[in-house]
Amino acid sequence: MTIFEKIIARHIPAEIIWEDNEAVAFHDVNPQAPVHVLIVPKRVVPRLADATENDRALLGKLLLVARDLAKKLDLSSGYRVVINSGPDAGESVPHLHVHLLGKRALAWPPG
Repeated sequence: MTIFEKIIARHIPAEIIWEDNEAVAFHDVNPQAPVHVLIVPKRVVPRLADATENDRALLGKLLLVARDLAKKLDLSSGYRVVINSGPDAGESVPHLHVHLLGKRALAWPPG
């Protein structure tokens, strides 16, 4: 079980700010910005590279949830949405998730 599966199953605590039957969103315990939320599907897709056509609606939903949470969290001056896919991209948990970062200037290029 990944850490995200444990959070979804409520085996470990998280500061959950949104949830429905397909996904959950919570504050990152190691934030890289004043607002750093993770949006995680409840169904395990190891990484974006492993997504299939059957995941199309779920992938779209994750981005729309990021949009909605950005509005709810007053990220009106801008925000970044990140999906890391694979170890070279900084992926640390093999369970697809979206990072929503905001409330500070974010440089480009990242990392």
